[in-house]
Amino acid sequence: MSLAQTKKIAGIISDAGGKIVGRTRLQKIAYLLVVTGMESGLEFKYKHYGPYSEDLASAARLGHLIGDLHEAEHSASWGGSYSIFTTEAFANIAADENRRRFATAAANADAIDLELAATAVFLAKEGFPDPWDETSRRKPEKTENGRIDRARELLRELAQIPTPNPLPVI
Repeated sequence: MSLAQTKKIAGIISDAGGKIVGRTRLQKIAYLLVVTGMESGLEFKYKHYGPYSEDLASAARLGHLIGDLHEAEHSASWGGSYSIFTTEAFANIAADENRRRFATAAANADAIDLELAATAVFLAKEGFPDPWDETSRRKPEKTENGRIDRARELLRELAQIPTPNPLPVI
């Protein structure tokens, strides 16, 4: 992890409108930016909430400590906590409009729908023949009430935004 990575994370937050609610959402937005070729230098592995980068998590913590970004922790109604990431200092002037559109759309999506969509993309990239079925198998408590359909729709919407590498058609 480097100071450059903290600026990279601040740039992702900036491109998403300057605010991202939730650590999981930050991870999924970053993952989808990497998959589409609009971000690089972050490695992801599968964890309980889908694609996860320890480097991203560490860079976000360091970024908060050195002031590249701000992380405010809040208590959730279910007893846990969540973070709100903000940045003002690093408007990513070099980012193109499609990256901003993509990051903002992902940041505004329902967090669970985004998690399911990113997980399905990760599983597709890992070679699973039916990534949606595998996502449902791994996350049965999150796929009820039409969430898989909404995650599919979110992925279709994100795929409409031009990117260097298209999202997989799944």
